[in-house]
Amino acid sequence: MSQITIVDLAETLGLSKSTVSRAFRDSNDISAKTKARILAKAEELGFSPNLYASSLRGNRSQTIAIIIPEFGNKFFSQAIKGIELVARSKKYHTLIYVTDHNVKNEASIVRSLVNGRVDGVLISASGEGKDHSHLQALVDHNIPTVFFDRSYDDFRGHFVTGNDFESSRLATQHLIDNGCKRIAYLVINQNVSIGKIRMDGYKRALEDNRIAFQEELVLDTENDETENKAAIRNLIRTYRPDGIFASVERLAISAIRVAQEENLKIPDDLKLICFSCLDITDLLNPSLSVVKQPAFDMGKQAANFLFQSLDKPTEMVEQQTTLLESSLIFQDSSQRIRISKKN
Repeated sequence: MSQITIVDLAETLGLSKSTVSRAFRDSNDISAKTKARILAKAEELGFSPNLYASSLRGNRSQTIAIIIPEFGNKFFSQAIKGIELVARSKKYHTLIYVTDHNVKNEASIVRSLVNGRVDGVLISASGEGKDHSHLQALVDHNIPTVFFDRSYDDFRGHFVTGNDFESSRLATQHLIDNGCKRIAYLVINQNVSIGKIRMDGYKRALEDNRIAFQEELVLDTENDETENKAAIRNLIRTYRPDGIFASVERLAISAIRVAQEENLKIPDDLKLICFSCLDITDLLNPSLSVVKQPAFDMGKQAANFLFQSLDKPTEMVEQQTTLLESSLIFQDSSQRIRISKKN
């Protein structure tokens, strides 16, 4: 059976093609009864309008792109939910691309989007490289772009992220308050925006407490778990930290595994806190202390900025950063050892 067209649907209903088309555009110049009749018959016949093709005639694809470094992170799934909520309310579709933390992949994706495929772009930076000239292609083609969570210093536009400096300062201070004096900082690429800012918060807490910053306690790692575990094991064996602040969740998980293999007890021998959006941190043993970012709200706010730019394009001469508050949840992994009293 050949695919049904909008002309076929109109003939079946005894209506004009323009009337049927207006129903799918949610136009107000046809009655609700007629619109419902059209949509019901379309569903019955399995007809789906080519919104992309029709919207191109109005110079809009009704589609936005979401570019993220990875899928295997609860933060990004929650951020995408926030973006999708706003996009659906605007009757927009989303296309999701993954860079695998590779700036070359990011550049390739961006260059593929300037042919009218999308009206706007939401992006969390890959974090690699100093050459971000590919972003100019979006500017040259008047495609509004908003960064969330991770950005580049040379990007001029809206950037929505968490209050990472203050959250990191408070997380490090919490470890200090619980007796830690040699706190390691674990990061994946300290040159990306969140890595730098979170490290600055860590360093400020040390400074506030007159604890000397030690470069050897900073571990700049990769995205390979095997290599990360080996590096963390070497750090623990060589420099004997009594606390770890992990700037990303996966490094905390690797640290927990290494601690188990090294017969170190958390929090007795090693206290731990990390950035994480996991909802099951209370079920871990010990329960994991976290800085929980407002991922859903971050995605939602970034999408709102993007649609504002679509409605009213504005050229920005510098980065405009919006900070959202994170939640610090202190649990057993970072607390002082509690000695229970015997009756």
